[in-house]
Amino acid sequence: MKAVAAGLALVLILGQGTAAFAAEDKIAVVAAENFYGDIARQIAGDRITVASIMTNPDQDPHLFETTPATVRQIAGAQIVILNGASYDPWMEKLLDATPRSPRTVINVAQLTRRKPGDNPHFWYDPATMPVVATAIAEALSKVDGTHASDYAARLKVTLASLAVITQRVAQLKTKHAGTAVTATEPIFGPMADALGLTMRNQRFQLAMMNGTEPSARDVAAFERDLKERKVRVLIYNSQVSEKLTERLRDTASKSKVPVVGVTETMPANTSFQDWLLGELDTLDKALSGPNS
Repeated sequence: MKAVAAGLALVLILGQGTAAFAAEDKIAVVAAENFYGDIARQIAGDRITVASIMTNPDQDPHLFETTPATVRQIAGAQIVILNGASYDPWMEKLLDATPRSPRTVINVAQLTRRKPGDNPHFWYDPATMPVVATAIAEALSKVDGTHASDYAARLKVTLASLAVITQRVAQLKTKHAGTAVTATEPIFGPMADALGLTMRNQRFQLAMMNGTEPSARDVAAFERDLKERKVRVLIYNSQVSEKLTERLRDTASKSKVPVVGVTETMPANTSFQDWLLGELDTLDKALSGPNS
């Protein structure tokens, strides 16, 4: 990986980056994905500088390439948050290439006892973020014990706002559990499970996520589900453009199956809570529409 090589070549520059963070007298936090960075900011406020690496919801996260600037940010970070479970493997390589002591690494997969091969879109599981938020507050208090009570108070507020998502999920589960839906990729899978939805065409979704060609049989089954309206909604990864998935989206539209777009990266100028609640509202509207 070019970025790892760059990291090894930038040792002197990295030292300057660390000094810059120290001069600001703020805790330096780097998050591989911007929704984790958002939760860190909610808990720490202006006591931290947060650099979120994946920030563009229009960019395919699987095509992401690191840069020397990313290497410098990681090298200077006192707290690093990554998804793990092979979702952002470049992050682990960069951590190995830029050792720092002390540095707290919050690996969400390890924190929530997931492993490679599990659906890696953990943030769409309503149970994940409260655990992550608690770990972030603990890490901040470890680095900055003077303000531990402030972090604890802000954590309490953050957990309360995350509970709104859990409550909304419970409402929608009561309303829509058992409803058949489909998706172009398993991004929304953990949330679909929490909602009690019946997800179809999962072999197709796994193939698309892993960059392999879905079988002709699976493609035909997917198209048949849309044309015969065996599903109420198509959940579409609007962050990744593929001719096949675009064709399925068009088929859904022609068959009057609502298409609900989701992303792997949080849009700008929003919070994690508002992002998920907005997607849940859109899904609820689609599932509640006329089935004709």
